[in-house]
Amino acid sequence: MTGFANEFPVDRRALLAGAAGLAGSLALGWAQPAAAAPAPGEPAVGAAAGKAASARYPANWPDTEPYGVADTRPELWPRDDNSFVLPLELRPRDVEHGQVWIRDTYVNCFVVDGRPVYVATGTTRAPGRPAAGPWNDGIFLWVAPSLRGPWKLADTTGIRPGAEKGKVWSPEFVGENRPGRTVVAPWQEHWYDDGRFGKRGNAWAPEVHYFRGTWYIVACMGDHSRKVGSFMLVSEGGPEGPYRLIEGNLDKPFGDPFIGGPAFIEPGAYHHIDGSLYSEGDDAWLVLHNDLYARFRDDMEDIVPTTNLPRFQQVPYSPEPYLEGAYVFKHGGKYFLVHAAWDRASTSADGSTRNAYDPPAPGRVQYQYDAIVAVADRFEGPYSERWTAGVGAGHNNFFRDHHGRPWATFFRNPVAGYWSDPSRVGEAAVPGVVRLEWTGPEGNRLYVARPR
Repeated sequence: MTGFANEFPVDRRALLAGAAGLAGSLALGWAQPAAAAPAPGEPAVGAAAGKAASARYPANWPDTEPYGVADTRPELWPRDDNSFVLPLELRPRDVEHGQVWIRDTYVNCFVVDGRPVYVATGTTRAPGRPAAGPWNDGIFLWVAPSLRGPWKLADTTGIRPGAEKGKVWSPEFVGENRPGRTVVAPWQEHWYDDGRFGKRGNAWAPEVHYFRGTWYIVACMGDHSRKVGSFMLVSEGGPEGPYRLIEGNLDKPFGDPFIGGPAFIEPGAYHHIDGSLYSEGDDAWLVLHNDLYARFRDDMEDIVPTTNLPRFQQVPYSPEPYLEGAYVFKHGGKYFLVHAAWDRASTSADGSTRNAYDPPAPGRVQYQYDAIVAVADRFEGPYSERWTAGVGAGHNNFFRDHHGRPWATFFRNPVAGYWSDPSRVGEAAVPGVVRLEWTGPEGNRLYVARPR
């Protein structure tokens, strides 16, 4: 997203030019909400900025010791007083469950033609499937005029009459390919193996971005795809599409293949997953897990060629566990690098419980899927040591609402740990958002909003 210190991420060119193709998806009753006063600890915008400069900010908590120990305090959990689940419009498949089943929840806000446009998406499952693998049916998008809603499925009926509303891209759209216009590449299509899994091919962790007056989706083909890795779509209209694949992904995902992922992935198929986009001014960068980035070409059809993708300068744990969901967010003039990491619980020599971002090992049990964050003065780093920003809020994104207040998403991971317990799993895989608090220009940390 485009970032300016303590300001809403507005694309000035888009404000002047407006945006094409929004009438169908965004005709939601655009009543402008009244500006709200910032909550304690949140940056003020507009006329209140001067007062904010002298305001008292919440303090940083002392670092956990040794480096890599997780902070499990309940103050860092999404709670009823600092978070809520978005009331996304239900699809027919969601009615019995009562809410949208979603992982890797993504929410953002952009200003288009002077009005805030909120978007939401994530990893969803196909009807009748228990999860998003070994196949799912693509990417859905919801839009709203405010964070509280109403959240409506993007109106795709003008693009695909009779098709499921809100589905903006899917491997099923391969029939829309035309000479010079690829919607689904061969490596993204659904396929069938020799009987071990059957139908395969899943889209993961989509993000929606609005850059230079154009809508983009960055997403990932998951572990059961022909090739596993990140790709980007560009809209030829509004947020609802229609989308096509950019030139740089016609043959493969971003980056080079390497050994990784589950054992069933064929050698050479695994690329870098969880792609994200960061933009500032007229420049944009691709962010890949866990520590790679690349600048996009000016035409946004591919990344700038390089022998080896550059790496963020980070302070890794020792040993470094597997991290996911890399995301960069600018706030207060600083760059925040967000990752998802499993907090694993184990028993220390003195019999106490140790919670830490440790690699898997005997006796270590997955507890919570956390959001860990580091801060830097520059996009590429060097980044500070990481801290726990949100317990159970991993694989998320940070964003600002149209008042300039920072938020994070969460989804409650149902695969393992706390939210996989049978007594809680019904509350997992949700489109959640939680308020963040900034500790000011001296502390320069973002946390889940803590009780006062």
